[in-house]
Amino acid sequence: MVDSVVNLEEDSVVNSVVNSAEESVVDSVIDASEAMRVSALASEYKTGKFGILKSDGTAGVVLSDIANLSLWQIAAWQTSIKSVEAALIKATAIPSAPAPCTAQLGNQASVLRIEPMKWWVIATTPANLPPKLASLAPLQLKPQHGATLDLSHSRTHIRISGANAADFLNRFLPLDFREQSFPENAVASSAIHHIGVTLWRSTQGFELFIPRGFALSLWQMFIEVAAQFGGEVR
Repeated sequence: MVDSVVNLEEDSVVNSVVNSAEESVVDSVIDASEAMRVSALASEYKTGKFGILKSDGTAGVVLSDIANLSLWQIAAWQTSIKSVEAALIKATAIPSAPAPCTAQLGNQASVLRIEPMKWWVIATTPANLPPKLASLAPLQLKPQHGATLDLSHSRTHIRISGANAADFLNRFLPLDFREQSFPENAVASSAIHHIGVTLWRSTQGFELFIPRGFALSLWQMFIEVAAQFGGEVR
């Protein structure tokens, strides 16, 4: 009888622990799904001007953290490039498929061809991206066609603009930023201090995509270097 009571009590304790753990896991999942994204730069992101400003008080380099990035990577195989291009054009409403190392702009998203068989799709408005890419899922998720990958949380998006933006970038990247060599909608993959980055020259400036884990350390260097041109964080 004593053994029976002990066993019952033990079972009750075990069940209580299991149920508690299950509830904790469920709560964690719900909280994570509802959590707002926090910028990797949040701890040191201070807006305003700094450094050696121009005589009229303007900054030569303007740095902006572009929040809530919606970024999908689309990859194809050699035999499926054309069908994937056609699907991208239909889903994003771009006029034509971008050539390697270039971008095409649509009303809902911009498409960057970062490699011969790989594209990045960046939503103009974050909410627009998932519905537009829904039509790609049946094609892209089949192994014989390629794959899709959500990179939205893996990158920090920094926009660099201003009269001295190209000079500033040349302190970090070994690229020729003259108009004839790197015109609007040009795309390049390079590295800053051995950290792989992707750069796109848009209508608003240079769009730099950095792995989130390295974003803060690079940001600190950007602030230091921008000071010589007169900097501004917006």
